[in-house]
Amino acid sequence: MWTPTEEEKYGVVICSFRGSVPQGLVLEIGETVQILEKCEGWYRGVSTKKPNVKGIFPANYIHLKKAIVSNRGQYETVVPLEDSIVTEVTATLQEWASLWKQLYVKHKVDLFYKLRHVMNELIDLRRQLLSGHLTQDQVREVKRHITVRLDWGNEHLGLDLVPRKDFEVVDSDQISVSDLYKMHLSSRQSVQQSTSQVDTMRPRHGESCRMPVPHHFFFSLKSFTYNTIGEDTDVFFSLYDMREGKQISERFLVRLNKNGGPRNPEKIERMCALFTDLSSKDMKRDLYIVAHVIRIGRMLLNDSKKGPAHLHYRRPYGCAVLSILDVLQSLTELKEEKDFVLKVYTCNNESEWTQIHENIIRKSSTKYSAPSASHGLIISLQLFRGDMEQIRRENPMIFSRGLAITRKLGFPDVIMPGDIRNDLYLTLEKGDFERGGKSVQKNIEVTMYVLYADGEILKDCISLGSGEPNRSSYHSFVLYHSNSPRWGEIIKLPIPIDRFRGSHLRFEFRHCSTKDKGEKKLFGFAFSPLMRDDGTTLSDDIHELYVYKCDENSTFNNHALYLGLPCCKEDYNGCPNIPSSLIFQRSTKESFFISTQLSSTKLTQNVDLLALLKWKAFPDRIMDILGRLRHVSGEEIVKFLQDILDTLFVILDDNTEKYGLLVFQSLVFIINLLRDIKYFHFRPVMDTYIQKHFAGALAYKELIRCLKWYMDCSAELIRQDHIQEAMRALEYLFKFIVQSRILYSRATCGMEEEQFRSSIQELFQSIRFVLSLDSRNSETLLFTQAALLNSFPTIFDELLQMFTVQEVAEFVRGTLGSMPSTVHIGQSMDVVKLQSIARTVDSRLFSFSESRRILLPVVLHHIHLHLRQQKELLICSGILGSIFSIVKTSSLEADVMEEVEMMVESLLDVLLQTLLTIMSKSHAQEAGEYVSCLLSLLRQMCDTHYQHLLDNFQSKDELKEFLLKIFCVFRNLMKMSVFPRDWMVMRLLTSNIIVTTVQYLSSALHKNFTDTDFDFKVWNSYFSLAVLFINQPSLQLEIITSAKRKKILDKYGDMRVMMAYELFSMWQNLGEHKIHFIPGMIGPFLGVTLVPQPEVRNIMIPIFHDMMDWEQRKNGNFKQVEAELIDKLDSMVSEGKGDESYRELFSLLLLEKVEQETWRETGISFVTSVTRLMERLLDYRDCMKGEEAENKKIGCTVNLMNFYKSEINKEEMYIRYIHKLCDMHLQAENYTEAAFTLLLYCELLQWEDRPLREFLHYPSQTEWQRKEGLCRKIIHYFNKGKSWEFGIPLCRELACQYESLYDYQSLSWIRKMEASYYDNIIEQQRLEPEFFRVGFYGRKFPFFLRNKEYVCRGHDYERLEAFQQRMLSEFPQAVAMQHPNHPDDAILQCDAQYLQIYAVTPIPDYVDVLQMDRVPDRVKSFYRVNNVRKFRYDRPFHKGPKDKENEFKSLWIERTTLTLTHSLPGISRWFEVERRELVEVSPLENAIQVVENKNQELRALISQYQHKQVHGNINLLSMCLNGVIDAAVNGGIARYQEAFFDKDYISKHPGDAEKIAQLKELMQEQVHVLGVGLAVHEKFVHPEMRPLHKKLIDQFQMMRASLYHEFPGLDKLSPACSGTSTPRGNVLASHSPMSPENIKMTHRHSPMNLMGTGRHSSSSLSSHASSEAGNMVMMGDSSMGEAPEDLYHHMQLAYHNPRYQGSVTNVSVLSSSQASPSSSSLSSTHSAPSQMITSAPSSTRGSPSLPDKYRHAREMMLLLPTHRDRPSSAMYPAAILENGQPPNFQRALFQQVVGACKPCSDPNLSMAEKAVPAAPSSWSLDSGAQEAQPFLSALMGPILAPPVPPRSLLHGHYSLHFDAFHHPLGDAPPALPARTLRKSPLHPIPASPTSPQSGLDGSNSTLSGSASSGVSSLSESNFGHSSEAPPRTDTMDSMPSQAWNGDEDLEPPYLPVHYSLSESAVLDSIKSQPCRSHSAPGCVIPQDPMDPPALPPKPYHPRLPALEHDEGMLLREEAERPRGLHRKASLPPGSAKEEQARMAWEHGRGEQ
Repeated sequence: MWTPTEEEKYGVVICSFRGSVPQGLVLEIGETVQILEKCEGWYRGVSTKKPNVKGIFPANYIHLKKAIVSNRGQYETVVPLEDSIVTEVTATLQEWASLWKQLYVKHKVDLFYKLRHVMNELIDLRRQLLSGHLTQDQVREVKRHITVRLDWGNEHLGLDLVPRKDFEVVDSDQISVSDLYKMHLSSRQSVQQSTSQVDTMRPRHGESCRMPVPHHFFFSLKSFTYNTIGEDTDVFFSLYDMREGKQISERFLVRLNKNGGPRNPEKIERMCALFTDLSSKDMKRDLYIVAHVIRIGRMLLNDSKKGPAHLHYRRPYGCAVLSILDVLQSLTELKEEKDFVLKVYTCNNESEWTQIHENIIRKSSTKYSAPSASHGLIISLQLFRGDMEQIRRENPMIFSRGLAITRKLGFPDVIMPGDIRNDLYLTLEKGDFERGGKSVQKNIEVTMYVLYADGEILKDCISLGSGEPNRSSYHSFVLYHSNSPRWGEIIKLPIPIDRFRGSHLRFEFRHCSTKDKGEKKLFGFAFSPLMRDDGTTLSDDIHELYVYKCDENSTFNNHALYLGLPCCKEDYNGCPNIPSSLIFQRSTKESFFISTQLSSTKLTQNVDLLALLKWKAFPDRIMDILGRLRHVSGEEIVKFLQDILDTLFVILDDNTEKYGLLVFQSLVFIINLLRDIKYFHFRPVMDTYIQKHFAGALAYKELIRCLKWYMDCSAELIRQDHIQEAMRALEYLFKFIVQSRILYSRATCGMEEEQFRSSIQELFQSIRFVLSLDSRNSETLLFTQAALLNSFPTIFDELLQMFTVQEVAEFVRGTLGSMPSTVHIGQSMDVVKLQSIARTVDSRLFSFSESRRILLPVVLHHIHLHLRQQKELLICSGILGSIFSIVKTSSLEADVMEEVEMMVESLLDVLLQTLLTIMSKSHAQEAGEYVSCLLSLLRQMCDTHYQHLLDNFQSKDELKEFLLKIFCVFRNLMKMSVFPRDWMVMRLLTSNIIVTTVQYLSSALHKNFTDTDFDFKVWNSYFSLAVLFINQPSLQLEIITSAKRKKILDKYGDMRVMMAYELFSMWQNLGEHKIHFIPGMIGPFLGVTLVPQPEVRNIMIPIFHDMMDWEQRKNGNFKQVEAELIDKLDSMVSEGKGDESYRELFSLLLLEKVEQETWRETGISFVTSVTRLMERLLDYRDCMKGEEAENKKIGCTVNLMNFYKSEINKEEMYIRYIHKLCDMHLQAENYTEAAFTLLLYCELLQWEDRPLREFLHYPSQTEWQRKEGLCRKIIHYFNKGKSWEFGIPLCRELACQYESLYDYQSLSWIRKMEASYYDNIIEQQRLEPEFFRVGFYGRKFPFFLRNKEYVCRGHDYERLEAFQQRMLSEFPQAVAMQHPNHPDDAILQCDAQYLQIYAVTPIPDYVDVLQMDRVPDRVKSFYRVNNVRKFRYDRPFHKGPKDKENEFKSLWIERTTLTLTHSLPGISRWFEVERRELVEVSPLENAIQVVENKNQELRALISQYQHKQVHGNINLLSMCLNGVIDAAVNGGIARYQEAFFDKDYISKHPGDAEKIAQLKELMQEQVHVLGVGLAVHEKFVHPEMRPLHKKLIDQFQMMRASLYHEFPGLDKLSPACSGTSTPRGNVLASHSPMSPENIKMTHRHSPMNLMGTGRHSSSSLSSHASSEAGNMVMMGDSSMGEAPEDLYHHMQLAYHNPRYQGSVTNVSVLSSSQASPSSSSLSSTHSAPSQMITSAPSSTRGSPSLPDKYRHAREMMLLLPTHRDRPSSAMYPAAILENGQPPNFQRALFQQVVGACKPCSDPNLSMAEKAVPAAPSSWSLDSGAQEAQPFLSALMGPILAPPVPPRSLLHGHYSLHFDAFHHPLGDAPPALPARTLRKSPLHPIPASPTSPQSGLDGSNSTLSGSASSGVSSLSESNFGHSSEAPPRTDTMDSMPSQAWNGDEDLEPPYLPVHYSLSESAVLDSIKSQPCRSHSAPGCVIPQDPMDPPALPPKPYHPRLPALEHDEGMLLREEAERPRGLHRKASLPPGSAKEEQARMAWEHGRGEQ
């Protein structure tokens, strides 16, 4: 049964509870809970963190705390009953905990560790507070430490400042705003102090800050290390002032035994002293601790004969010093003892013993020496500050160690009353004695006794030093053989006060003989009484005493015998007639000197003081005695204060008339003496005297009389010092007057009351008279008035004892009113007057409401005058603050109402005016003071006050002025940040007062300024204020912690909502005047609606509808609202305001309102438009503020820019975003796009002289000038982007303008620029970019991308895989779709992000340029990839049954054409797809396209050779011819014949007859073209390449024969093709097309591109449907079926395309199907995608064996270069030049073989020279030929490989590259291990965009690595090694071989063959080398970094024996020769390797 709890109401969770039971409440350790009910060990309640969630939790998880419960029941509140500071610490630590961890995350490590330390300290201090074991003082100290640390942490963490009073947090409701402001200030100062020094001592509360703080040194002797004395020692420590050359403290004595330990065993570890009462002034002196060491023993230390052992003398030994100044800093910082070592030095000459410490300090090293290094005193010191009681309280431990209090000589700075002291300090100075017939000087010892009047020796009245007990006699130390000893020893004589009078000192002088028995012989004495005959004590001076002769037999029993003798010269003068027959004779030649210093509170040395105290003895001298009192020292007066005062009042009573004025003056002197800081602490003594001891009942009459007389004289007297002194003493004079009157009244039962009252009245009249005098011309009078005003407030309390509050208040009012106004007195008097008023306000009198009613008007009058004139503002603000503080704490409501009314009338207006003035000058502190005063006043005002205030305005103009002022002040208050950011309490209170005030004032505004008297200015001011208020940072509760938010909402509510309601209602009240605020208030109101507070938005958004409605009524449209809203929305959203929910709410609320209007259509259109703009702006902001990728930002900006242009036609915003977009492009180095972007602005301008204003960064200029500047900039950007063709029209346009203006200089410049651009087009290499289609699907994408598809122009060298990675990194949440199909609705509408990416092929517009024969390829290259708006990709698929024999029959192409909104390149790197078209291409059409494209390509290439556009190198033609002829022989064209010329096909497809005929014609044409090509080849072929040429002719005949039956007449061959000795086979050709089983999409470099003669070629008869979508990265399964892809791949492989060697389709085909074997040719240039490279050994990839006639494999193999790691994706241009081959060509080509290229930034270096090692590829089917590929493609143009996605390949996916040398060797694989992809030493690096491009076609085709069999024609003689080749340091030769070749096992099983050029040919080529650079082509298959699974594909033709045989042969060869090394570019032609290669070649020929 659940029962409500009675006691258990509040607790702390001590163990986390996971809430694992039904209705369980999840609790974390440390949370606090409020308990509502209990039941059997369970509680039900809420956590204070989440008060709305109730639940149950175990009772034993909760530690209960006592709490106060109010309002018991359902809505009870529970407050824990603990110290508020403990609660604060708990809450603060919880808040800090999360912030503390963030510090670590943000790398603020220093603060992290500091804060941790402070948090630990706070936990410890909290524990101490909770323990309850502390005293009140300790609790206070702990709280101080806690608050210092809390404030420090809050400041460093940027949290709010907590205002405190006495360490407690103050409640802002309980105190005035002024007080709250002051508390904030003091908290801020204490924080700043604690920051600099966390534990600085602050004066205790209640202490007077004027009180000087005494310092004390705690001193402890740890040990004295010495080993040579061997005697007891006395060590005296004292403080010595070097500058004044005197000791300033008593001595501290430590008595040690001969072992260095204390003589008294109890003193071990207790040899410590406290040197007390050092003032701050003393601490600045040059102080030293001086230690004098006196040994006690023999006369001479090292002479045992000198003196008997039983006699011990005190002998000087050594001295040590320590400078206090040197160690003071460390002692101040350190709060504990610190050890020091003092080195002891001995005196070289005993006569200088008294100066030894000075000599050591001065470092006069000749006068002292160190006896031993080990001599040293180890001491410790510690510095204390504060009075003794405090020290004793705070450090009880040191006082328990037998501490010796060692006092300062003389009195301290502050003499405490009750400090009784009676010490006489005597210094034994020196003596001069006769030798007395001795041959040597005496050893003199002085013995001293203190004797009483009766001759008794006083016991224990001599102290050698603190720390040891007093003694009765003193023996001086003995100086050896010295008749003029100097001792300088200070002895303290603490003689009891009652024995002082009559006592005297006797000094006995003895000679200490070192002979005989060593007795001490008395030879003289001296004496001195302690008091003079006149009763004064021995003066502080040096006294020379007479020495009287005597001997051992003399007796001192009768002291009267010598006391009658003179003791000194003064004494002798006093008694000249001394009989000479006395027993003691004075020794006139001997003298003895002592000095004394009295420190006594009871005895005086002052004769005048003594005379005053004994005035009755000298009645005739009273006037003189009173006059001389001024000359008595203050110390003497305060010591005898009570006696003096008694004496004075007795004298006054004795004869008032005679002595009255003198007594008055003496009293004034004594009172003013107590104002001195030194005697300030005697004021309580004076107070006590007045209260308890004063007995002058009649004194008041004389005191009043004298005071009045002084006042009245002030007008006439020139010198007014005495009057001023009397004024300063006013407080105590009145105390005496009042006390005297009370005593009199008591004694007489109230007689003479009226006389007393009237005398006081008269006195006040005199005071008013003094104050009313004009003091401007009299400085003395001015000082008198100032003194009077300063003292005046101090008399109120005294008067209140005798008069009522009202009477005193009237006195004061009259006095304050008598002062002249501020106009008539000087500046300084102003200050004094205000200070007096301030002290009046602070006095007790003002706390009475009765007196305030009287005094307030006069106080306010003075303040009003000062504020009007802006004088003494700080003092005035202080007075006002005090008034408000008193008013706030007053309880009588009626009185307070009246006072507030008074203040409102007098102050409100002038306060506002003052604040406006101060704020205009930005005086922060003054502003803060006055703001707090204004807020205090407004807070005190209630309805009545506001009503009176508003009613009191005489006219509406006055009211208007007032409203404008107060609104302006409030606005400034929020704009200027008068209060610092962390004063949250102050800021919230300010906001609360403002919103309350505005609510009162808004009604007045509405009532007075709405209808006929509408005033725009006031209303506008009001709206501005409201808008500013709602936008205040301190009110944005969303950004603060939930706990703080709850606290604020509980106390104030959401003030933004309150103000929003007020604003809305005022808007509604405007009526027809609303139109005045359109469009002015649209921006501000929009800012308000963007505040993230739903209620504010709901209130304010409908105002926009209202605005639209009113403008519609007035103008018939709402264009202004529309324009302004759009403008402001842009700037505000970019500032970070607004969010998605705002957009939805805006649309919802306004559409709802607009629906009901007559203008609903335009309204809905506008709202929709604004909503869409907001979508784009929010997207733009999100992109800009995050670490978003450049692409996303650019896309977002383009989207927004287009919206401004096309949808809302805001030209200025459009232009702004043009420039933002341009800047982004420049940052991303997209120079072409930047130029196109700027062109948009340029096109808006005309060539006119219209002036344009300053805009963005443009100056004011004419339109012509701006357009010219833009054109130049755009041309510059086109140049940087290498888009010269786009820059040329602009050059022409500028040229036209310059020509029309006859500006020939500029014209010349622009024409030269244009010419240089033409040069650049021809000469400079440019890269052709890849294009990618990207689909963005899902609702999580930004609006501008959502469910759209784009085509993107890739960066230089960027391939599909790199692009995909970039997109995925830009959208990290996105998922890459693994199929190319269009997504369904589920994906389009889901809350996710899907990316669909694949490569597409551009369809160029400029087809005619591309078809011209003689256009250089670098020109064509540009038109292929620029100004392209259409793109396409192809997908192969099978229709109908698949023919396993010939798959081409059913292989169709699905071709998708994408049309973009704009051409690429443009203002962005990507544009949206506008239209999609999908067509299907039949197999026959595909074949036609393939053959046609190949014919065009051949013709173009042959034409180039015929027209000698290509010089000196036939390789390109060789490869091209080889590719076509070989493919045709080995099944390329044959497959088409089988497929389409078959009778079955013709009969089934009668409609295709025309197309079949077309295909036949094309084949015939191809035979003809090949014939011409072979003729050209014959003409240019190098002699060493003849074998290749013969082979080509041989194969051509076979090709012709295969077509003979179809096309009779082909036997008529060109003569070049005749010849018999042709090689018998095509080594590098495969038999049949391999099944492209796994290809899902075709490559974008497909031959299917109808236009792409140069760009999109393919093998001669392979399917032109190259895999356009091949670049699509997929992870599909085999659901797409095997057949279409297989056949399509055959089509791809059927033809070789030398120009596209290595073209790789970037298809990551990871379906689960295995490679189906196929009989199609393996020699395709378009081999399988590079993603399909596998490391399976080639044995698993069987291929059909070749007939014997094609078995010249070894010949071809030996032509191949050394096997190297395959280069990766990059682009390599052909190095063909018009004037020949460059000399670096050998290296370049060689480099292509051995590695890929690194980025090429220097256009003068070839690509090869910049090469870096590439990742090794896997061993694939093209292992051998792949390495030859760079040679083959050396001169054929740039070759690009699309990027490879890093996907692991499934089984059977491998690269169908060229596998030429497998077949001739049989079907066995080469004996090489499979190469893994993970071993790549370096990842491929793309080449630089500056690399030069091919002179032929510049195609971007990628190099597949499948070389056509034409490789055998590639004679290395074209790039043989020339010894003249320049030396290289940056090629692969300088690299370690490991960097190039990941594994030694990867060496190929064949030797490289080198053909050398003739030297002259090389030299010729060098001569003709132009300066332009050429990048060498290379194999550019990108590698998959993942190891592909090594499952073998299905076997095809398991005919392996022949291959095994060949492989074995190769292995044997490998074994017989050394392993091939890397070839160097500079090897001589006849190198051994070449020989080896040639032998191998011959061997291969023999085999054939």
